[in-house]
Amino acid sequence: MSQFRHPTDGYAFLVTYGRSGSTLLQRVMNAVPGCLIRGENNNALYPLFQSWRALAHSPDIRDMRARSLISDPAHPWFGAECVDADTYARMLTECFVAQVLRPPPGTRICGFKEIRTLPDQAEFRAYLRFVLRIFPRARLIFNTRDVHAVARSSWWRRHDPAEVQAVIHSAEQVFDAVAAAHPARCLTLRYEEYVADHDALEPLFEVLNGRPAAADMRAIMRERLTHAT
Repeated sequence: MSQFRHPTDGYAFLVTYGRSGSTLLQRVMNAVPGCLIRGENNNALYPLFQSWRALAHSPDIRDMRARSLISDPAHPWFGAECVDADTYARMLTECFVAQVLRPPPGTRICGFKEIRTLPDQAEFRAYLRFVLRIFPRARLIFNTRDVHAVARSSWWRRHDPAEVQAVIHSAEQVFDAVAAAHPARCLTLRYEEYVADHDALEPLFEVLNGRPAAADMRAIMRERLTHAT
């Protein structure tokens, strides 16, 4: 088995909610040379965060490691002193990239987009901090859209508009909090702005250290997506 290597320019993750225009933005990002942004994966990374946290935040494991305790088979936490949560997180990351993202040779920047937000804001913030921590040179791209336009779009129309607005406002509060805490590693984009003026995507292209060819950009922006019709 060849030695695992992260993409040379790190990772970019497109974080948003449904019907925000994220598939359009995903296409734009994938048109940047060397950039591979996979689609949704049913929040498959989130359970890995929970698994790491179960080990890293366990007071029993922390205490046993801090005291360099050597347990025996009669101990209820036998072997817990051997747990290395940071190494575990690193290996989880490598497995996720190798088996889920599967970047081909020549990929400079890799990542995925996900529209599945978490209802608990503290949990959502902790998860996003984990992503920034374990992926080398990770950046979060938050994609937002007018809440009323989202509420009128596709499956959201079957929900109470007040409920939709609450979900979106909660997610955007998390986006704002994480971006404020990590300004150098987060970027927030607005769908209405970059659709009306493609220059609004310049900060994204700076993050990705590249841009699509002009003809590709025009073609992407002209094409009407039908995946939710």
